[in-house]
Amino acid sequence: MRTKRILLAAGVVISVALATAGCSASAGTSSNGPKLLGIVSIASGIDMNDNATKGSIDAAKAAGWTVEVVDAQGDASKANAAITNFVNKGADAIITHVFPATALGSGLAAAQAAKVPVASWGGGKGAGVVVDTVTPLGKPSTDTMVADLGGKGSILALTYHGGQLCIDRETALDKVLTAYPAIKVTKEEVTIPGFLQDGAKYANTWLASHPAGSGPLAIWGCWDDPTLGAISSLKQQNRTDVLTYGIQGSKTSIAAVADGSLTATAFEDGYNEGKVLFTSLEKAIAAGDKWKPETLNMTGQIIKKPEVAAFLAAHPEFK
Repeated sequence: MRTKRILLAAGVVISVALATAGCSASAGTSSNGPKLLGIVSIASGIDMNDNATKGSIDAAKAAGWTVEVVDAQGDASKANAAITNFVNKGADAIITHVFPATALGSGLAAAQAAKVPVASWGGGKGAGVVVDTVTPLGKPSTDTMVADLGGKGSILALTYHGGQLCIDRETALDKVLTAYPAIKVTKEEVTIPGFLQDGAKYANTWLASHPAGSGPLAIWGCWDDPTLGAISSLKQQNRTDVLTYGIQGSKTSIAAVADGSLTATAFEDGYNEGKVLFTSLEKAIAAGDKWKPETLNMTGQIIKKPEVAAFLAAHPEFK
């Protein structure tokens, strides 16, 4: 079957929303010394999140800011507490990762009341959020899988409902699959932490009821790591008949695509997205009350084995 490579439209699409009453993009609470950027990561140890964190840190430090990072370990209550603590410390701006804005009510309310602008990486719009990002990789990932399966078969979908990115990607998966009734889907939700172990566990159970020769088979993860956990089970059982898909494009997953254990990943440039979030916050602060919330539509790319060499030539940091 011909390799399908999808490159999302380049550029940044801006969606302007009405500013929430009482919300201002003006910060400046840390009047003495360098400005402070607070980053609330959904979890460290996930390359996609770590890359976005590093991008924001590098951009902020280059601008003379100091940066503090909190690992919320997949817990929205810890994320809310971290945002509130940053506000109380006099942070000039805050970045949150992946947590749905709807789950960050108390933290965002505190930031809004203190007029501390918040940027949300993949978490959607919310009170006090002056910029958020969307990287719509669920559809191209699913389209690639469906094409490889020939429009039929069985899929194990590894989901996660604690992060807006995964919620959106699962929604895209469901929408695509409505046109393919010959594809049967089993869904299992992984946890943070524990996503690698969950991926392996759910794969073992699913493989037991889907033996080799039972039809086209695939495992899909709303990001790479659960699928990489599932791949460990495939290797243990010497199953080479199951296609595998992820979203993220980490160094580990690119290597897995290169060795053939991961069929495809949808690469997301988290590092540059993190930089863009910080520069957008700077613009929001400079604009003050004139700023209107923005949604930045980022780009992505499907990577399959034939594309790995060209990808690594363009991104040597992933070697």
